[in-house]
Amino acid sequence: MDYHVLIPVIRRLALEAGDRIMAVYNGPDFEVRAKGDASPVTEADEAADALISAGLRAAFPDVTLITEEQADSHALQARTFLIVDPLDGTKEFVQRRGDFTVNIAYVLDGVPVRGVVYAPAQGRLFYTQADGTAVEETGDLAKDAPGALRRIGVSVPDNAALMVVASKSHRDAATDDYIARYALRDMTSAGSSLKFCLVATGEADLYPRLGRTMEWDTAAGDAVLRGAGGHVVRFDDHRPLAYGKPGWDNPFFIAHAPGVVLK
Repeated sequence: MDYHVLIPVIRRLALEAGDRIMAVYNGPDFEVRAKGDASPVTEADEAADALISAGLRAAFPDVTLITEEQADSHALQARTFLIVDPLDGTKEFVQRRGDFTVNIAYVLDGVPVRGVVYAPAQGRLFYTQADGTAVEETGDLAKDAPGALRRIGVSVPDNAALMVVASKSHRDAATDDYIARYALRDMTSAGSSLKFCLVATGEADLYPRLGRTMEWDTAAGDAVLRGAGGHVVRFDDHRPLAYGKPGWDNPFFIAHAPGVVLK
């Protein structure tokens, strides 16, 4: 994969998908349907998926493509692939809370090495550059060329005063019990893959997820966090979270800045 080709393509597709999503978000009431796993889906999910999938297949026809909204792709097996969640945080979208993202990642030999996370309602765009470093782009987010870029990096954590970010829609007692093991400075909630990005920018030190997620939920945020110097590890044994697993589901995991003493 030529990353100098990949990054402009996935950046542009994320921005274009964001436009499709926001057209639905800012419009009149939209239909919400339940998928086979009872999770919600809207016309915004489907429009963004169609746009991104067509763009990736045109640009990279020989690379396996996995997307949340195309069930036939879930039966594929690969160690190197593109993976897409066209609208992560559909619950946030439906409730018009703004914490939803477009996610596109490239996984190489089971590791998410490049990715883009775009939060269109918040105007925040995070991605890895061709060299693997992570940036947040500011400005008007023009599709034909990047604007000003800010290199992002994880915090130097103080284990006596950690900043924790947790899920807004999937918070439970098990998560609260785990967070209670740490000495906190503060805690915030966020939806979708934005939680990875908050750790990547140093706005949080630790993000534990003790709940079901799929690889398309995490790959792009994982790539951005890795590019910012952070880690995503399994909850049970603290080994790096791997990708390309049968069924595409993740174990519980912890995203964190180096220096956080995991409990």
